[in-house]
Amino acid sequence: MQPGRNRAGSRRGVLRGGRLLQDAAPAGPVLRLFVRLVRRPLLPAVRLWRRNIQLRVVAATLLISLAVVLALGFVVIAQVSRGLLEAKEEAAQSQAAGGFAVAQEKANTPATVDGSDATDNRVGRDASTWMNSLVKQLASGGQTAFEVVALGAGTGVEQAGPNALGVRGARASGNVDPDASVPLALRTAVNHATGAFKTFSQIRYTAGAGEKAPEPALVVGKRLTDINGEPYDLYYLFPLTQEEESLNLVKVTISTAGLFVVVLLGGIAWLVVRQVVTPVRMAAGIAERLSAGRLQERMKVTGEDDIARLGEAFNKMAQNLQNKIQQLEDLSRMQRRFVSDVSHELRTPLTTVRMAADVIHDARVDFDPVTARSAELLAGQLDRFESLLADLLEISRFDAGAAALEAEPIDLRDVVHRVIGGAEPLAEHKGTRIRVLGDTQPVIAEADSRRVERVLRNLVVNAVEHGEGRDVVVRLASAGGAVAVAVRDYGVGLKPGEATRVFNRFWRADPARARTTGGTGLGLSIAVEDARLHGGWLQAWGEPGGGSQFRLTLPRTADEPLRGSPIPLEPEDSRANRAKAAAEAAEAAGGAAQRRRPPEGGDRSPIPPRSPVAGAMPVPADPTALPGNGARVVARPADQSPQEDRADGG
Repeated sequence: MQPGRNRAGSRRGVLRGGRLLQDAAPAGPVLRLFVRLVRRPLLPAVRLWRRNIQLRVVAATLLISLAVVLALGFVVIAQVSRGLLEAKEEAAQSQAAGGFAVAQEKANTPATVDGSDATDNRVGRDASTWMNSLVKQLASGGQTAFEVVALGAGTGVEQAGPNALGVRGARASGNVDPDASVPLALRTAVNHATGAFKTFSQIRYTAGAGEKAPEPALVVGKRLTDINGEPYDLYYLFPLTQEEESLNLVKVTISTAGLFVVVLLGGIAWLVVRQVVTPVRMAAGIAERLSAGRLQERMKVTGEDDIARLGEAFNKMAQNLQNKIQQLEDLSRMQRRFVSDVSHELRTPLTTVRMAADVIHDARVDFDPVTARSAELLAGQLDRFESLLADLLEISRFDAGAAALEAEPIDLRDVVHRVIGGAEPLAEHKGTRIRVLGDTQPVIAEADSRRVERVLRNLVVNAVEHGEGRDVVVRLASAGGAVAVAVRDYGVGLKPGEATRVFNRFWRADPARARTTGGTGLGLSIAVEDARLHGGWLQAWGEPGGGSQFRLTLPRTADEPLRGSPIPLEPEDSRANRAKAAAEAAEAAGGAAQRRRPPEGGDRSPIPPRSPVAGAMPVPADPTALPGNGARVVARPADQSPQEDRADGG
C-alpha cells in the first residue's frame, strides 16, 4: 500500500499547493484583467512591429543613433567641463596668489599711530580698521570676479582678549556669509598647514543681500599675519556662474545637434530601407496574387542594380510557372475530356454488348455447364463495367467542377435504414450483423439525399466486405451545428498512414485481395468529393487487426462552416483508449484502497474519489469533437463471446 499512499500524498500536495496559491494571490483575477486591458490596445502595435521590417530597421537605427549621441554627448560635456574648471582653477590660483602677496605686503608696512598716548587697544582698533580696509581694497579689484573673506585664526569666531577686537572676527565683501561660504574642511587645512589650499563650495549670502540664490564657487585660502603680527585666514571666493552658463550652453547645443542627428539618421534609414523593402513588398504582393490564380501579374523593373535583377528573376520565374501551370491545366483538361468522351463513347457499344449478353444469359439453361458459367461471368463483368463507367463520369464531373448540390432537409436515419436494407443480402452472405446506434432522435440536416446515400452505401459495403464476418456498428449523432454518421468495423483495419491514402483513386490496402462485391475502386474517392461538396468531412481511422472507423460529418445547415464533429474519430474501444481506461481504473482502485486504510501518522483527511460511470469507458479528448448524443460502445462482460466482443467494441 505504500505506492498508493505516495500517490495520494502527492495528489493532496498538489491540491493543497493549488489552494494555497489561489488563497495567496487574491488579486490574480484583477491582475489578469489588468493585463488583458493593457495588452488589448498594444496588440495592433505588436502586430505592426512583427510584420513591418522597415519599422524595425528604422527603430533600431534611431535607438543605436540615440545611444551613440548620448555617449558622445557625455564625453564632450565631461571634457568641456574639465577644461573650464582647469582654466578657472589656474586663473583663480594666479589671482589669489597676487592677492595674498598684496595683503602680506600691506601687513608688513609699519602702521602710523596718531598721538603719543597710543595704547594696545588703540593699536587693536587700528588693526581692525586696517583689516576692513584690506578686505574692501582686495575685493574692489575683482569687480564681481571674486569675493574676499577674512577669518580669524582657529574657529573663525571672535575670541576674548586684549588684541581680539574684530581682528579675529569674520569679514567679507559683497554681503557674503563667511561661515556658510567657507567649508570647515578648508578652514582646518588652512589652520594646520602653510601654503594655499582650494576647494569647491557655494557662495551663500546674508539677509542683507535679499533673496540672492547660492552660487557655485572655487574657494582659495591661505594663513597670513596682520599689522600686529597676529595670524588670520584670507579666502578668495571665485564664482563659477559664467562657467556654468557656458557648460549649459554646450549641453543645449549638443542636445539640439544630437536630436537633429538622430532624426536625420532615422530619415536616412527610412529612405534607404524603403528602397529595399518596397520591391520586396511588391514581390510579396505579386506572389500572393499569383497564388490566388492571377498568373499574369509581374513586377515593375527599373534600373540594372541587384533589386532590378531580383525583379527580372521573379518575373522569369512567374512566367515559367504560368507556362507550366497552363500546360498542366491543358493536360488535365484533355484528360478529363478524354475520360468523359471515352465514357460516353463506350456507352453505345456497351449497350449493344449488354443486349447480346442478356440474350445469352437468358438462354444459359440450354448451354452446357461451361458455357452457362461463362454467360454468368459475362453478365457480372458487364455490370461492373457499367458501374465503372458511371463512376468515371461522376469523377469527370467533379474534376470539371460541374457537380451540383441539391440540398434539402432530410433525416439521416431514413437514409441509413435504406442503405442498411440494401446491404443486408451481402451482410447475410458474410455472416455480419449491422447494428445502428443513436437513431432514437431525429438527425436532420440540409443535404443531397442521393449523394449522402451513395457515401453511406460505400462505407457500409466496405465495412461488411472487410469486417471478417464480425458486426458492423453504424452510429448517428447531432450536436451544435453538425451531424455525423460513423461506420465501425472490427476487421483487418488500417496500417499507419493508410487512413489518408484510402481515399485515393483505385487504391487498395492489399493489391492481391480480390473485390468480391465487384467494386470499381472509385467509391471512396467519389464519397470524399460528395462530402466536400456539402462542406463536410469524410475521415478514416484504423489500427492493424483492430478494425477501422469512417466518419462522415456534415453541417446541419448548408453553407455553415464546421467547427467539430459530434462523434470522435478514434472510437472509444480502440487499443489506446482501452489501455488508458485500464490505467485509470487501476489508479481509482488504488485510491479507493488507500482511502479504506489511511497511512499511519500521515494526513488522514479524505480524498474526493473519482466517480467512474459503471459499465462505461471514459471518452478520450478529441480536438475536433463536440458534445453529442451518440450511443457509447461499452466493454463486454467477462462471459461474453468473442463474437459479441467484436460487435460491442469491448
